[in-house]
Amino acid sequence: MPLPAYPLTSLPSSATLLLIDLQLAVDNPSWGQRNNPEAERNAGRLLAAWRERGMPVYHVKHDSTEPNSTYRPGQIGNQFKPEVLPNDGETIIVKHTNSAFIGTDLEEQLRHHEHAPLIVVGVSSSNSVDATVRMAGNLGFDTYMVADATFTFALNDWSGRLRSADEVHNMALANLHGEYCAVVNTTDVLEALVH
Repeated sequence: MPLPAYPLTSLPSSATLLLIDLQLAVDNPSWGQRNNPEAERNAGRLLAAWRERGMPVYHVKHDSTEPNSTYRPGQIGNQFKPEVLPNDGETIIVKHTNSAFIGTDLEEQLRHHEHAPLIVVGVSSSNSVDATVRMAGNLGFDTYMVADATFTFALNDWSGRLRSADEVHNMALANLHGEYCAVVNTTDVLEALVH
């Protein structure tokens, strides 16, 4: 899979902002320690820039089927975070698995409307963002993952050692960059919109 143009220099009007699972569910203390406390603000800055230019936006909403999930419909955690609330007319893709492409019409919509490249933000960089970015790359979409507009949580590695959220996040970025996407920052993307 070829790497998208990097460093990011300009974005066409068809560039699509894909916001993944940015719901109140992840504010529940059961998730543990997280990183990138500014991620939602950065995602909101990108969303505002996309709206200002009338560029395509897709909000991915996780409706968990797990009975104990904080993402389960019918509870406050299922609601979108205030920084990235969808506007009327913006597309909402509802998913039930980690990848936004599984069991949804996301790929069909992106191809039908020629919405690409993809700019991906959200949670978590080691789970749903990871799964979606991998699949996007494998499907042939030029994909950019915004490192400071995504976040994750501390996690035990396979040997049982607790890894900080920053360690988990940075390893996810390292695994994805160059193979499935180009990893960029919010300022890279905003500067690319100016040109």
